[in-house]
Amino acid sequence: MIPEHRQRFNAAFSPATYQEMLADIERQLPGQLDFRVAETPVFIPAVLRDKLIAAGESIIKVIEQPNFKELTEASIPAHQRVPHEDERPEFLTFDFAVCRDAAGELEPQLIEMQGFPSLYAFQSWLPTVFKQHYPIADTVTPFLDSIDYEGYQELMRQFILGGEPAEQVILLELFPEKQKTRIDFFLSKKLWGVDAICLTKIQRKARELFYEKNGELIKIKRIYNRVIFDELARHPELNLSFNLTEDVDVKWVGHPNWFFRISKYTLPLLQGPFVPPSYYLHELSEYPEDLHNYVLKPLFSFAGAGVRLHVTAADLDALPDKQNYLLQRKVSYEPVVQSTNGLVKCEIRLLYIWPTGEPRPQLLTGLGRLSRGEMIGVDFNKDKDWVGGTTPLFEK
Repeated sequence: MIPEHRQRFNAAFSPATYQEMLADIERQLPGQLDFRVAETPVFIPAVLRDKLIAAGESIIKVIEQPNFKELTEASIPAHQRVPHEDERPEFLTFDFAVCRDAAGELEPQLIEMQGFPSLYAFQSWLPTVFKQHYPIADTVTPFLDSIDYEGYQELMRQFILGGEPAEQVILLELFPEKQKTRIDFFLSKKLWGVDAICLTKIQRKARELFYEKNGELIKIKRIYNRVIFDELARHPELNLSFNLTEDVDVKWVGHPNWFFRISKYTLPLLQGPFVPPSYYLHELSEYPEDLHNYVLKPLFSFAGAGVRLHVTAADLDALPDKQNYLLQRKVSYEPVVQSTNGLVKCEIRLLYIWPTGEPRPQLLTGLGRLSRGEMIGVDFNKDKDWVGGTTPLFEK
């Protein structure tokens, strides 16, 4: 989207250089990459960067409202409520489609949001790989808020560890070695010293939690949580010593309740030029006349599961649990990334942290996803090139 950067990159690109980059990732992190990294970064011009920041700020203002918890109380399923919730979410991620407005200018449109960690380690590391293989000028950066690579790692290390010894802070996941995002766990260990521990390996003794390392039981003081209840529910056979909803003496870094509070459930609470209208389905007395312009989304799902792009009034009438769905007005992704064989759509995720005691969240970096399909996501982009996860590089 920044012509001179795009032209320079594409001139240097070849399928061979892309394969060399992937081979380099494999050499550095053997066996860890389990999703498609796109061929290119996304070059974000200053005008679009500023609109993304403004869009994020408009959402944060809603989250800062004194009654936000009251407004989102019903989002947390009773059987999945975790004690000792923080006053504020420690992670915020906002996903925006890149579109064009009526004047033909690029603009972001909100698609999803989460009060849950994303690939905070991987997204800081991936730009270094692109830069090793392609001519990328210093006039663009993956980082925001005037930080650089070293500053980012130090900030995240302090944020995750919270002053505790690294061995007493864990990244908690279910079967981390099998997750497609395990490359991020590997880098979290490499960059911040935090081990990824499976929930099945946690031992509870009264209100204290432990894990075993080198034959020794280590007390856990902080949990960098990556467990999603959706996935946990798919494994009822597990006999766990610790269930997430139990009252234990640990500090959550990313309290699980915020996964629900800041989610699709929050979308109907938002308004603004960068937020497509959304409605709780059960609150509608009648459906929009232009229903074909709306997408149906389940409130309580993850990674695009259950999203229906084409629905009819009959489909909606047939739903027995309308309270678990919303309608969101569709947006038109603008193909703006020039590949070597056509234009590609993109989505930008903004990644924030909100350390305890800080008055406001801090925008650190971003994540990009490229698509040639009807939706962003693996299932819509099989056997296509110039698609997948990538990094946005923002104009300085």
